Amino acid sequence: MELRRLRYFCAVAEELHFGRAADRLALAQPGLSQQIKALEAELGTALFVRSSRRVSLTEAGAVLYPEARSLLAAADALEARVRAVAAGGAGRLRVH
Repeated sequence: MELRRLRYFCAVAEELHFGRAADRLALAQPGLSQQIKALEAELGTALFVRSSRRVSLTEAGAVLYPEARSLLAAADALEARVRAVAAGGAGRLRVH
């Protein structure tokens, strides 16, 4: 499971609209839809109920959403920590 696809999933889950999520992500809507379909295929389940008027989370999507947000927050925090250490701003000093 790719973090990028989880980010896309979360954007759609938060907007409950593929067009607005695509705008927010600066993506074309058909490409976003393809990425969501690929994530659903990878997981073997639908994550959204789609109709011509609305988008909603399936039960599986509702389970995935908070876990995906938590995972993405941890990945963002890890990236920030690694960048800070690489820049010399947040290393550990041990004195024996």
